[in-house]
Amino acid sequence: MSKPPAVAQPVAPPPSLWRLFLGFFIMGSTSLGGGVIAYLRTGLVTHYRWLDDETFVELMAISQSLPGLNATNMSILAGDRLRGWPGALLGALGMCLPGASLMTAAAFAVGVGGDDPISKAFLHAIAAGAVGLVTVVGVQLGAKMLYEIADYVFVAITIVLVAFFHVSVLYALVGVGAVAIWWHRPRKGLPDAKDVAPKDPAQRDPAS
Repeated sequence: MSKPPAVAQPVAPPPSLWRLFLGFFIMGSTSLGGGVIAYLRTGLVTHYRWLDDETFVELMAISQSLPGLNATNMSILAGDRLRGWPGALLGALGMCLPGASLMTAAAFAVGVGGDDPISKAFLHAIAAGAVGLVTVVGVQLGAKMLYEIADYVFVAITIVLVAFFHVSVLYALVGVGAVAIWWHRPRKGLPDAKDVAPKDPAQRDPAS
């Protein structure tokens, strides 16, 4: 059984270059470790409304399939989508500048007192928080972007392959992605679930 997607908020007009740089600078300054994807989704989709969830997922998929850090790739892709190559340049600069500055200071601090129990406990706490943030984003995006039971099956298969069978992420994505493309191929006489499902709850059949 397929489910209708959630109602999307209207996307705001593209920001100015200064506003784009400032937005990525703030996100780069307040993100923690792997939880940066959570900050990017909250900032780009929820707070600034520069992108919708569908576009965010598309850009995130591209950024994860390319070499380099996901946050940097996302800032370049989103900046280019919003303001062309100047936006890509300023987005990457705004995203990387806070982390580069803080990492320089952190490297010095770890070199001085990295074996301190308090420092280790702090790093473990940040790692746990990052895992929680990534999990929350996965749940939020999954609720909006997964329309059929088969989509959840593909997610589960990918998790099992990577977590339990230790299959390379690249091989898992290519294999499961190929099967998913075949499954969602256009079929004669069978419209896509996203097209037939009403996007506005008020448009649904009252008798359903």
